[in-house]
Amino acid sequence: MENIKKEELEKLIGIDKVNAFYEIVNEISKFYDMEQIWNNSGKKWTYEYKFRKSGKTLCAFYFKDNTLGFMIIFGKDERTKVEEIRSELSSSVLETYDNAKTFHDGKWVMFNITNNSILEDLKKLLFIKRKPNRSNTNYNLGVNRDETN
Repeated sequence: MENIKKEELEKLIGIDKVNAFYEIVNEISKFYDMEQIWNNSGKKWTYEYKFRKSGKTLCAFYFKDNTLGFMIIFGKDERTKVEEIRSELSSSVLETYDNAKTFHDGKWVMFNITNNSILEDLKKLLFIKRKPNRSNTNYNLGVNRDETN
């Protein structure tokens, strides 16, 4: 599927959510070198945009009328690591995580994105899901190594 134009996304979910989407995508791209794929998304969502490498999805955005979703699926070992950083996560992220259903293949957590306020929490969760694969990043600090002394 071809890229979806920004104007079309703005009509679908609103300019603020589109801006948040692009900010989060840009931030994820600093840490991960992956395919970024647009898809139609079936009955519940209009579009899907996912980060994928070697047949495995890191995360995905979902778009529908005035709604932007962001999904991460956590396996058993990853859920244990999330429990270890609970004190570092915001109450809204923890509430979404705690209320998500766990299936045989993992805990499917869908965050409702209204702005980029939970970006730092999302990065912490993504770092649990998969270690960043860009060599110029320090994923523990979330800064470029060139900026540290």
